[in-house]
Amino acid sequence: MSAPIFERPVVDLAAAVHAGELKAEALTRASLDAIRERDQQLGGFITVAGQQALAQARELDLRRERGETLGALAGVPIAIKDALCTKDQPTTSASRILSRGIDEDGRPIEPWRPPYDATVVARLRAADAIFVGKCNLDEFAMGSSNENSAYRLARN
Repeated sequence: MSAPIFERPVVDLAAAVHAGELKAEALTRASLDAIRERDQQLGGFITVAGQQALAQARELDLRRERGETLGALAGVPIAIKDALCTKDQPTTSASRILSRGIDEDGRPIEPWRPPYDATVVARLRAADAIFVGKCNLDEFAMGSSNENSAYRLARN
């Protein structure tokens, strides 16, 4: 019997996707389900990129079926801090300065969308990691307790 999916090492998850034992879409759905179940209580995400992540995962599964070479992190769901620029997702650095305010769920309204990726983001993309969202932090990463986000408290 194998370990529950999120108790498995990242290297094992990527190997299972490479081998076709685990679909990237199934892994992404499991990750998005876990976020949906827990994030209201934890406040860990500023942005959840569900549809984008699922589309990325489906494309990765098609590439594997065609026999294309996949990156080292193929299919592994990744969440990055909202301080890192992503050209296809909002970036706020947990500050209202980079959005037009917050909605009733504590999420940014019309957040800034950078025209480029941070270097680490570009490298994760090249490795075929699946971006499920952007994580909360202290505003502009100035702090260590996650109590100073413009959006909501993060309970890490």
